Amino acid sequence: MATRYIPLFLQHSPTPRIQSFATLAGLEAAVRGVLISVMPLTMYDALRDAATVSQVYFLVGLASLCWGLLVPWLTRYIPRRWMYTLGCCLYLLAMALAWFGPPLLMPVALLSMVLATATCFVCFNAYVLDYVARADLGRTQSLQMFYAAAPWAIGPMTGVWLRGLWAPLPFVVAALFALLLLTTFWVLRLGNGKQIQRARGPAINPLAYLGRFLRQPRLIAGWMFAVVRSCGWWVYIVYLPIFCIEAGLGDKVGGFALSVSNATLFLTPVLLRLVYRHSVRRVVRGAMAWCMVLFCAAAALSALPWLTVACLMLASVGLIMLDTAGGLPFMMSVKPSERVEMAAVYSSFRDVSGILTPGVAWSVLLVAPIAAVFLASGLGFVAAFVVAGRLHPRLGVARPSRGGA
Repeated sequence: MATRYIPLFLQHSPTPRIQSFATLAGLEAAVRGVLISVMPLTMYDALRDAATVSQVYFLVGLASLCWGLLVPWLTRYIPRRWMYTLGCCLYLLAMALAWFGPPLLMPVALLSMVLATATCFVCFNAYVLDYVARADLGRTQSLQMFYAAAPWAIGPMTGVWLRGLWAPLPFVVAALFALLLLTTFWVLRLGNGKQIQRARGPAINPLAYLGRFLRQPRLIAGWMFAVVRSCGWWVYIVYLPIFCIEAGLGDKVGGFALSVSNATLFLTPVLLRLVYRHSVRRVVRGAMAWCMVLFCAAAALSALPWLTVACLMLASVGLIMLDTAGGLPFMMSVKPSERVEMAAVYSSFRDVSGILTPGVAWSVLLVAPIAAVFLASGLGFVAAFVVAGRLHPRLGVARPSRGGA
């Protein structure tokens, strides 16, 4: 009888709404948005060499890739809600290391932050695939990006400004957002998703499901688009600020450019309508071509730094278009029985791009100036443009109902 006095929302876990996932996406964007322009600058100040920064990012990316593939295996022993909690705690550890630790611990802080992102991303996508119908995935993706628009637009410029006031201040603010993210997650009571029964057979090897992934061309294409898009963002986020410093433009231009570019996220509902009107293939290929031309132009115009910055800012519009549509071929093809495993495979695009981008940049910087990294990124979009031409012409286009006569 005592349960009659317990509030209803504490007695039963309601089915999460699309807005619930958008809220979590927005809060995590606040954590990462404040630091996204601060971390490259802090790493550059600590190491004083662009090639060494690339080397650190490369090694961190390797560790993050291994960790991201292990997360589904770990969720067989650790409930998903606790894995997501671990991800939030890794964010807090990263902030503590950056705040209290010496400069030489910055690579460790970066590693902790990247592992946190991988953990939360795998768990978050598994929750989305559990609770959101396939037909609503596009709307869910668009709403998440809309909720994340303000943090991504305000965060980079604010983080650089806070760093100018007091070096640890951006990490303090990010830690507060990480605590709010963790609190919101527990208030939403997502639990362990729909599939919470323990497996009766032996645990799946973390690499075993890669074979199933490699047998599905649409999944491979969607994953490749995510990798190339993420590489473009890596170049924009990490190497544009370093380029601005070396070109004499100062340490605030990169953060300002990223904030202005991220303001385009407010247009994601409009961009999503373009996807449904013109098909995923046409939109993705158009965005790839846009990025290809502008990244190459940025490299060609590197003698005029402000024009290089302008070209990359324009290219970021194409990156945001790919944020909106580039993941749909993957998300629309995932089988319900493979949600957690394929969410982990998809999330590996962050880690692969985190290995590929600094690895290529490290090699390029040994023989060429930093502007050559922009050219290498532009060439990557050429390959993605070709692959995008093999997508189904009507993928993502609303189909007429078959219930009629």
